Amino acid sequence: MNWLLLVPVLAAAAYQLLALAGAIRHLLQKEPPAGNLPPVSILKPVRGLDPHFRQAALTHIDQDYPDFEVLFGAEDPEDPALAEARALMADAPPGRVRVFSGAAPAANRKVGVLIELAKHAHHPLILVTDSDVRVPPGYLRRIVPPLADPHVGLVTCLYAGLSDHWPGRWEALGLATDFAVSVLAARLLGVRDIGLGATLLVRAEDLKAMGGFEALADYIADDLQLAVRIAALGRDVVLAKTSVETWFSGESWREVWRHQIRWARTIRVSKPRGYLGLLLSNGSFWSLAAVLAGLAWPAAALLGLRMAAGVLVGGVILPSRDVFRHFYLIPLRDLWSAAVWAAGLFGDTVEWRGRRLRLTPEGKIAP
Repeated sequence: MNWLLLVPVLAAAAYQLLALAGAIRHLLQKEPPAGNLPPVSILKPVRGLDPHFRQAALTHIDQDYPDFEVLFGAEDPEDPALAEARALMADAPPGRVRVFSGAAPAANRKVGVLIELAKHAHHPLILVTDSDVRVPPGYLRRIVPPLADPHVGLVTCLYAGLSDHWPGRWEALGLATDFAVSVLAARLLGVRDIGLGATLLVRAEDLKAMGGFEALADYIADDLQLAVRIAALGRDVVLAKTSVETWFSGESWREVWRHQIRWARTIRVSKPRGYLGLLLSNGSFWSLAAVLAGLAWPAAALLGLRMAAGVLVGGVILPSRDVFRHFYLIPLRDLWSAAVWAAGLFGDTVEWRGRRLRLTPEGKIAP
């Protein structure tokens, strides 16, 4: 009977091979030539002052790019992040940075701010990035060229995690070696409607055609819904070769657990079939199951594939500075992910920026 366990073990091994193939294809992917570089409006919705807000914002403001603007917005006019944004505006070239307060009515308050910011955007390309995202030099010059192809409607990119605290670094390790791996495997399987909130670049005309940010107002996963709607216009979603970094606050294990549960439940209600497949892709979980069943060689082979995929994606493609230092923790991090997955199967509430929200089966935030 133990040999029946070979079915999920082989399935998990096949998934890791797919991930490796997807990673190699991503590495070999050629970037389109720079060519024409249209002006870009960067929308930065904020809520509260993140510890590394200024550092992250400057990586956008200091980009070497012909013409762009950075628009900061918050729902609360007294939000401390807006005061810091105004200080950045004073030091930036004229017109480079603008600051707004207020938000349109929306269950997803971040989208409410985006609706307001979009009204003030001057340029034909709209880029949405989170307030804690740090981008590399040349970032805009690398993500804009794919939109020269009229068949491309959205450009997104992978992101690594940074943290000043060990629980946050634990979460970042999973982001680099598990989540990013799943994105590349999914793209190799033909899944195209994947939008990652760290970078969402669209044409203003396509955004308008899909109903604007207003169409996303009730959804918890606004980045995913944006990608779904752009793909529904018949446009491709492109994963740029460059990657960015985002800061995880993660001061306590309790905070990290709650954050992970929010992600898990968000994925479950947004892509239920994909969520059920996440456990099957957990190489370390099935490797441990195989060892306990006495299948040592299949377990060792599966774990080897899992480690290779995690290190290649997290350490080489992103690259995450912690992956090579702590790669030996990948199996333990996978077992944590299995526990999160199990907890995410149940419940319909999440905590997000101090708010407790209830989710509907359609992925919306309930009134």
